[in-house]
Amino acid sequence: MKRVLSSLSLRLALMFALVSALLLGSLGFYLYFSLERELAWRDDQSLLGRLEHMQALLSSTDSIGELRNRPTLYANMLGNEDSLLWVLNLDGEVLISVNPAGLAVPVGLSAGETRLGYNPEGNARLAWRRLELEGRSLMLVAGKLLAPREQMLATYRLRLLLALAGGALVAFALGWLVSRRGLYPVRRLAGEAGAIEVRQLHRRLNTRQLPDELRELGDSLNQMLARLEDGFGRLSRFSEDLAHEIRTPLSNLVGHTEHSLRRPRSTEEYETLLASHLEEYQRLARMVNSMLFLARTEQPQAEIQLAPVTLTPLIEQLCDYFEGMAEEANMALVNRAEGQVQADEELLRRALANLLANALRYGEPGQPITIGSEQVENGMAITVHNKGPAIAEAHLSKLFDRFYRCDPSRTNSGDTGGLGLAIVDSIMQLHGGEVSVHSDDDGTTFTLRFPA
Repeated sequence: MKRVLSSLSLRLALMFALVSALLLGSLGFYLYFSLERELAWRDDQSLLGRLEHMQALLSSTDSIGELRNRPTLYANMLGNEDSLLWVLNLDGEVLISVNPAGLAVPVGLSAGETRLGYNPEGNARLAWRRLELEGRSLMLVAGKLLAPREQMLATYRLRLLLALAGGALVAFALGWLVSRRGLYPVRRLAGEAGAIEVRQLHRRLNTRQLPDELRELGDSLNQMLARLEDGFGRLSRFSEDLAHEIRTPLSNLVGHTEHSLRRPRSTEEYETLLASHLEEYQRLARMVNSMLFLARTEQPQAEIQLAPVTLTPLIEQLCDYFEGMAEEANMALVNRAEGQVQADEELLRRALANLLANALRYGEPGQPITIGSEQVENGMAITVHNKGPAIAEAHLSKLFDRFYRCDPSRTNSGDTGGLGLAIVDSIMQLHGGEVSVHSDDDGTTFTLRFPA
């Protein structure tokens, strides 16, 4: 049953049939009750007319006995077997009776002007009137059996219900056809989307022929395809870069080993070879650790522990840690950061460490590296600035891509394999912030923006 109702066309057809049934049913029952009221009103008018006619006959006849001896005068007037007529005196004696159904003579009728009501059995409609004739008070009673009217109304109700059921079925069939036709653009859109494979992510859905209600959906799907194409392209490039980055140290290891095995070597030469191998192993280890870190931070369930972090002592610790590298590069680390930021302290430390290592690697010797902070709209910004050659505009948008280097030839033993800035970007995404870079003739500035 759930499988059947999962069809949108069937749901629309059922709703269309339900609405049609409610509309037709409301209209039909309105007509039914209008007809019932109209028939009751006509019967009442007919009964009152019979009282008038009978009163006229009594007034134009010399005596009731004469009228009783000529029943055709009023029997022909009634004309069918569902009509009733009594002429009674105040003692309840029946003077004239037309009662083909054999109903009990009505008694206890209230005197006064013309009245309408039902007999005690409830199967006849009555109208009665009191009048004076030949010095006597008489009661005229006209009636009509309700059974014929009820039978006609019952037949009408049955036909009405049959018409309602037939109308609902017709509405369901028409609703099914209309919904199938109306949902054709949806099926066409689904077909186009289903035909796009991994190697065809460049294809886009044709939204020009879609209705306005579906054009927004088609545009959203095209945007999703664009994001998938970009993500898949990044993944492909990442795989290629990863293979290239791993191949280089492996090639070095294999080449050095093969060269050393060509002839016997001295102990010193083997020690030198092992030291070289150790550097390559350490480089591979750093690369693998960075990749694992990136993989963990990009998990949807990744969580961080936010807490207020005072910037001055944290950055002072980092400056002490990089002091030796700074002296070797003939640079000075200047800490001008103040205030607090809401962040995960360990992740913030790692992001800043990567930025400082990057600044030491590419900064101009003899120039300071400045770490600062400032309050910005809706948050805090931490900056790392170093003097050096300006980074070309073509490189700025790719700096945070994995394994990307502006100068691939500049590598050393402390190199992160092109993942340092990618890690910084992932850390900022975890914090709900962003990292940006600005570079000109005055130097390069990386900015970490944390939300309040």
